Amino acid sequence: MIVRTKICGITRLEDALAAAKFGADAIGLVFYKKSPRYVPPAVAASIIAQLPPFVTTVGLFVNESTDDIQQILDIVPLDLLQFHGSEIEAECSCFNRPYIKAVAMKPGLNVADVVNQYPGAQGILLDTYDVVLPGGTGKSFDWSKVPQSLSKPIILAGGLTPGNISEAVGVVHPWAVDVSGGVEESKGKKDHRLIQTFIEGVHRV
Repeated sequence: MIVRTKICGITRLEDALAAAKFGADAIGLVFYKKSPRYVPPAVAASIIAQLPPFVTTVGLFVNESTDDIQQILDIVPLDLLQFHGSEIEAECSCFNRPYIKAVAMKPGLNVADVVNQYPGAQGILLDTYDVVLPGGTGKSFDWSKVPQSLSKPIILAGGLTPGNISEAVGVVHPWAVDVSGGVEESKGKKDHRLIQTFIEGVHRV
């Protein structure tokens, strides 16, 4: 199976174009204002308008109000929504757009039970648990804790880098992987060489 790659936390057009050039299947745009990778909707819309075809655009939200999300959707033509907070199924599925739900891998978490709470999700993103941060921790979790027979495609995130991505894919066998900090020169600015090396590592397995 070919593992898909999403490069998240895109804030600059040149980084989005580099991700596309090196074979990323998707880019992530963060609309969580507390994040150092936050991108204003108008900037996000401009980036999307200049992308080549066949690159999925994903908008990341953290406990935003329905009205605020809709206002962003009126400006930014997103293909897929990613919910990274405590949103329930009804909040995720009310925009008539496909969505994925991020789940923090807390100790003792029953992943299958959580997956069943989001029947409308196209996939479940598994990320590192942190008491404060909803994502972008730069830390990985124990990949052996990911069940191998879930009812939804799994997107693996959390502390992935060019140095560990091949091992992570070999252990988890995810549908896709999601990286942000692991391919950055500084927060919100991507290192194009690292993007290329990361994607090559995904497909090396």
